[in-house]
Amino acid sequence: MILTQEKTIEQIYYRDVGNEAEVFKLCYDQKLPLMIKGPTGCGKSQFVSAMSERLNRPLIKVSCNEDTTAADLVGRFLIKNRDTIWQDGPVVRAVREGAILYLDEVAEAREDVIVILHSLTDHRREIYIDRTNENLYAPDNFMCVASFNPGYQRGFKELKPSTRQRFVSLSLNYPAPEVEAEILQTLTGISALLAKKLVIFATGIRQQPQLGLRETISTRLLVYSSELIKAGMHPRQALLHGAVESLSDDLKIIQALKDMTALHF
Repeated sequence: MILTQEKTIEQIYYRDVGNEAEVFKLCYDQKLPLMIKGPTGCGKSQFVSAMSERLNRPLIKVSCNEDTTAADLVGRFLIKNRDTIWQDGPVVRAVREGAILYLDEVAEAREDVIVILHSLTDHRREIYIDRTNENLYAPDNFMCVASFNPGYQRGFKELKPSTRQRFVSLSLNYPAPEVEAEILQTLTGISALLAKKLVIFATGIRQQPQLGLRETISTRLLVYSSELIKAGMHPRQALLHGAVESLSDDLKIIQALKDMTALHF
């Protein structure tokens, strides 16, 4: 489990592509949990960070994995200076502070761990800490947000209906070409022409499922490649290291992607 707490110091850039901001705001106002679905690198985490800033709420993020335990989320007793003290986990901290709790890749966590969230994500909005015999009720400004990649989880570790149906659901995808080009320009400062060429290249890859990629090229990888180009690297090399090598280890697939790169740059 990786835990971070984000503070709203600088404005976080996120380009709305639909009604996602409205859905998020309404869920916050109505005290409803939100599940965000979308492919790798489409902007799920960036969106949640931006919305926490817009709502002026602290954000506590937990990157879930199969090793995440109930104690990681709720808390545990620690020994300090020969005393036994209780340390809140991120879920309990978020409830106490009235923060936005973001569970990234929640489907990666074991089901027995996810069950802990059930009472927080239905009408009760409460969590029981058995170690301290404490029942915490979430304040009005607390919100639970979770995300996962449905393409990756299909047939592997799917969320149970008992969990999924506790959330309002929102699907995100890669933005339209003109919007994606705008994002690259804004985040990296590359030219409009170069941004357009990078997006055309990415669109070509996304339209070729026969490549057999586990995940297609993401907006995030285009941003990385754009940063390398902006720093002076040749576009072919930038795309090789910023995108292609991250998509596959298969030499034939890598060569095919390199050939596609050469057609555009």
